[in-house]
Amino acid sequence: MLDSMPRESPPLATSDAPGVETALPDGVHGTSRAVPVGALSQWQLIGLRFRRHRLAVASLFALFILYALAVFSEPIAPYAPYARHLDYPYAPPQSLHFNLKQGLHTYALERYVDPVTFRKQYVELPSEPLKIRFFAVGEAYQLWGVIPLQRRLFSVEPREIAQGATRAPSTFFLLGADRYGRDVFSRTVYGARISLSVGMIGVLFTFVLGLCLGGLSGYVGGRTDSVIQRGIEVVNAFPQLPLWIALSALLPGDWSALAVYFSITLLLSLLNWTGLARVVRGKILSLREEEYAVAARLMGASHARVLFRHLLPGFTSHIIVALTLSVPGVILGETALSFLGLGLRPPIVSWGVMLQDCMDVKAVRYYPWLLSPVLFIVGTVLSFNFLGDGVRDAADPYG
Repeated sequence: MLDSMPRESPPLATSDAPGVETALPDGVHGTSRAVPVGALSQWQLIGLRFRRHRLAVASLFALFILYALAVFSEPIAPYAPYARHLDYPYAPPQSLHFNLKQGLHTYALERYVDPVTFRKQYVELPSEPLKIRFFAVGEAYQLWGVIPLQRRLFSVEPREIAQGATRAPSTFFLLGADRYGRDVFSRTVYGARISLSVGMIGVLFTFVLGLCLGGLSGYVGGRTDSVIQRGIEVVNAFPQLPLWIALSALLPGDWSALAVYFSITLLLSLLNWTGLARVVRGKILSLREEEYAVAARLMGASHARVLFRHLLPGFTSHIIVALTLSVPGVILGETALSFLGLGLRPPIVSWGVMLQDCMDVKAVRYYPWLLSPVLFIVGTVLSFNFLGDGVRDAADPYG
């Protein structure tokens, strides 16, 4: 009789259980079905819990937008990074307006000299609205230096000038202009390509150095471990910023912009790998004597296979967290060096290079829009930090 009684089915993943969701897609008929918790892989559990971390998801979306700006800088920026509008030095940000007749528009700027301070200032002309156009044909450019295009994300209609008049052409400075009349927004978008790529390439070098040296230190142990750890302690003993300044000052001044770019990236990576190496070493020390690692060695697996095939995948999520939290350090390092004139230099456009215009206190006082790259730097650093926190919380889906 006991065999004839219906058996109770195992518990399924429900929305009340922490870290899991109600259903996963069936994939056959387009319906949803409940899945036992034990049937989910480690990455599925991490993904389910990460989606519950709203701040981390919002940060991931913000980083996606920033990197989209970097990848598609040419069509998004209304002007080239070196385009000068000599009639509009230190032009303030132009405001946006909307009405049913003219749609989204801004007003033309007129420059005048203050009779008291004799400082050049600007005033908007409501009588001369400039309509904002989207995906309109403009000045030709090459996407990634390869694909010729002419359409930009937004621009303004040409200004109607009476015959014989000498007014300046129509412009739209979303974040104002610098002392040469260059659009700050366009330069910030182009600068994102350099600053964000420095962070990603620097983390790639950090990943290789930290993974190899940290894994070797934890797996081999003994004298090798002692030598590597003493080296890490020596590197960490130096203050990073003065050491960065000293090493970057050794770079030849006649190097090309590309050579300086990769040199600064490599320099920042050489001083940023120690944290990841410590994390990898600690995890390897705790896992190298596990039964599956010992069994792999007894079956004849090479040391490289045991290390990279069996040990490192066991804490991949921790490596991702460490890398995510190290990107802001590389970006801030490049910004600091470029701001001091020891990192990237013009004609390269990066956020740190743009902040060189803010060294003059008077410029910051009268033209605060020159600090616009600071907002992008702060937003990028906070987004990476929040993303790292979310990944760290989701790395233990059974917690």
